[in-house]
Amino acid sequence: MDMHQLTRELQIHNDSKIVLLVADGLGGLPQQPGGLTELETARTPNLDRLAELGISGGSIPVKPGISPGSGPGHLGLFGYDPLHYLIGRGALEATGIGFHLTDQDVAIRCNFCTLDASGKITDRRAGRIPTEQSAPLAMRLRDITLPGAEVFVEPVKEHRFVVVLRGNDLGGNVKDTDPQKTGVPLLDPVPMSPESERTAELAAEFARQGAMLLADQEKANAFSMRGFSAKPELPPYQEVYGLRAAAIAVYPMYKGLAKLVGMDIVGEAKSLEEQIQVVRDCWDDYDFFFVHFKYTDSTGEDGDFDAKVQRIEEFDAAIPSVMELKPAVTIVTGDHSTPSFLKAHSWHAVPTLIVADACRTDACTKFGETESLRGGLGQFEAKYLMLLALANAGRLNKYGA
Repeated sequence: MDMHQLTRELQIHNDSKIVLLVADGLGGLPQQPGGLTELETARTPNLDRLAELGISGGSIPVKPGISPGSGPGHLGLFGYDPLHYLIGRGALEATGIGFHLTDQDVAIRCNFCTLDASGKITDRRAGRIPTEQSAPLAMRLRDITLPGAEVFVEPVKEHRFVVVLRGNDLGGNVKDTDPQKTGVPLLDPVPMSPESERTAELAAEFARQGAMLLADQEKANAFSMRGFSAKPELPPYQEVYGLRAAAIAVYPMYKGLAKLVGMDIVGEAKSLEEQIQVVRDCWDDYDFFFVHFKYTDSTGEDGDFDAKVQRIEEFDAAIPSVMELKPAVTIVTGDHSTPSFLKAHSWHAVPTLIVADACRTDACTKFGETESLRGGLGQFEAKYLMLLALANAGRLNKYGA
C-alpha cells in the first residue's frame, strides 16, 4: 500500500498543533578529525533542553550516500518520497514567487555568476549580488526573443532569477549549465531525453543572447541555468495528512515547494523573529506549521564555519518563542547537511529531534551530530518523519484489527 493511501485511511482529526522547524543545511562536519561540528560548537541551550525532553536521531534525506538538493530534501521532510516525486528547482522558484505554471511551461532557476576574460567562472553567485542590483539585470533579459516560444523572466532574490519557456513540445529533462565549481566555463544545456531537445536549444539561445546583454557588467556578466522542470503534480497535504498546513518562509523557493504540496503561504516575514510572530498570528487557523530558516545553509556553502555557528545560535534563540505556544509536537531538523568543510550539500544524516508528550525519551542531553547517533530515533529516512509527527500528535488510527 502506498504510504499516502495509508495516511488517508488512518488519519484522525483533532485540535493538536505540529511545528516543523527546519534549519536549512543544519548538519555539518568538524574542521579537523576529532573536532566539533558547527552545531556542536554553537551555544544552543534551548535546543539542548529540547533534546533532554524529547527523542533524537538522524534523518536520511533520500538514501544513504545520496547528497540531495533542497527540493528533494524538503519533500522528504514533508512525507513525499523524493525518488518518486521529483521536482526541479525551476518549478520551485517560479511557484514561490507566485508565477502560475501551465502544462506548456518549463521553468529554469538561474544564478547570476561572474566570468573572467577567458570565460571561466570566478564566482558562481556573482558575490551574492543584492536584489536591488540583480532585479534590473533580470528584467533586462526580458528583451530576449526565442523562435516559437514565449519567454518570461522574473527576478527572485539576490543572485537568483527565474526563466520560464512556454511553447509546444518542451520537456524539462535538461542538464544544468552550472558545473558546481569555479575555474571552468559554464556547461552547455544538454537534453537528457528526446522530448527535451527543443528546450535545450531554446535555453542555449537564451544564454547566448543573455551573455551579450550582460557583457558590460563587472560581477553579474553571465548566468548559470539550473533545475529545468515542467509543472509537477503532487497530492495535497490536507488530503493525505488531514492537516491545514501553513508555510512561513523568507526565500521564494521554499514557499514554492510548500505551495506545490498544498500548504498556504502565510505572511511576508523577512526575519526569523518575524516568522515566529506570523506563527503566533495564525496559530488558531492551522494544524501544521512549517518554519524555514535559510542561513545555516548559505553560510555552510560559503565555507564559513564561524558564521554558520552564529546562525545556529540565532536559530536556537528563537526556540523559546515557539515553545510558548505549547505545540503538541515540535520537530527540529534540516533538509540536508551542508558542512562548511565541504562548502556543499552532503549525504550525512541530519540531526533531528521530536518533542511531544507521547514520545519515548532517550539519554541525549545535547542536540548535535554525535549525540544524535545514540538517540532513540536511530537513523531513518526523512520521508517517515511525518508519520512520527502524526502519531505523536494523536492523528493516526490503529492499522488493522
